[in-house]
Amino acid sequence: MTDPSIPRFSLDLGDAAFLRNPYPRLAQLRRDMPVFHDPDRDRIFVLSYSTISQILRSRRFGRSILHILSRDELGWPPPDPRQADFDRFEGNHMMSKEPPDHTRLRGTVGRAFTPKRVEDLRGRMQEIVEHSLDRLAVRTSFDLVADFAEPLPVTVISELLGVPTPYRQRLRDWSGDIVKLYEPAVTAAEQARANAAVVEFSTYLRGLIEERRAQPGPDLITALIERDETGERLSEDELIATCILLLNAGHEATVNGTSGAVLTLQRHPDAWQSLVAAAREPGLHPLFKTAVDELLRYDTPLPLFERWVLEDTEIDGVRFERTTQVALLLGSGNRDPAKFAEPDRLDLDRDPNPHLTFGLGSHFCLGAPLARLEMQIALHGLARRFPRLRLAEPEAEPVYRPGFVIRGLAHLPVAPG
Repeated sequence: MTDPSIPRFSLDLGDAAFLRNPYPRLAQLRRDMPVFHDPDRDRIFVLSYSTISQILRSRRFGRSILHILSRDELGWPPPDPRQADFDRFEGNHMMSKEPPDHTRLRGTVGRAFTPKRVEDLRGRMQEIVEHSLDRLAVRTSFDLVADFAEPLPVTVISELLGVPTPYRQRLRDWSGDIVKLYEPAVTAAEQARANAAVVEFSTYLRGLIEERRAQPGPDLITALIERDETGERLSEDELIATCILLLNAGHEATVNGTSGAVLTLQRHPDAWQSLVAAAREPGLHPLFKTAVDELLRYDTPLPLFERWVLEDTEIDGVRFERTTQVALLLGSGNRDPAKFAEPDRLDLDRDPNPHLTFGLGSHFCLGAPLARLEMQIALHGLARRFPRLRLAEPEAEPVYRPGFVIRGLAHLPVAPG
């Protein structure tokens, strides 16, 4: 049941103009109705930084609700058999779990996916970026998304997991199909492709896991197979779900974050020239660290996260009733003037920058250090090698892929100089 004092409003997340630039509409809604109930989706949408951040940190909200109530108690229909394999995957990874299962899974993965393991990838990331730039330097134009933003995170997460080169494009295709099911509106064909992708991906990983059991390597799959110092070990289904999650989360946000950042910088030439100047300095200039966080705040690649209300509670004067589903508009919170000075201004030196892009609380993104480092190295390479980078079609409206939960450019034609 929804608090009747909450205003009702239907937000069209699939509108093409909204996908291109959601921020004016989000700003208007944040002023007029920072919390509203969308009857078409039966969700409460939350737009203010304060309320979003409190919900993300609160144990009274969760990614799942089935650990405390059954489908019958919730009045839900039986699970859809057409996505049974997807649902099985969803039920076995840490993002869909709450304590104590979430604590166990995150702890086990975190002890394998260490900051040192990420830092050790720095040199390899630089090699991948340089190889891409060498290949693109001889071209008069290229697609920033497919030709530059995608290869780095896909290659890095594949090497991290220990996936051989010939299979990496298949991983990208599987991931692209799987994440479609996180969007509010999904066609029957997309549902079928997502479920099939989980089956194919799981079958491939099962074989790779058997290989690593017989012949361990320095990769993350081997580390996840082995029992850690606490005695914890993932079940095979949990291990497979974790690997799929790491691939999906390990590159979707980085691809969209990098390509969106380049579009933003091309629209702010002074900011781009600041990075070009910083790239002339030896090493990775500190500006790239603050710039990446600001670019992720300014244009959020994952602008909507959802939570279930696990207990009746009140936040900022709004009553949230148990079993209600809540949609947190992180892209709105990241532009909230109550938290950020001049939020619609791009400030590459902004510090501190407590943006919401990687979440907060117990579900804070485990891969945030990896995503930040990938984007820093990618933007540094572009600014150093292509200081005169420009949009190849400056008058054309950018085209975004369908979907707002994972929002990203379909392509971005650019010219290196």
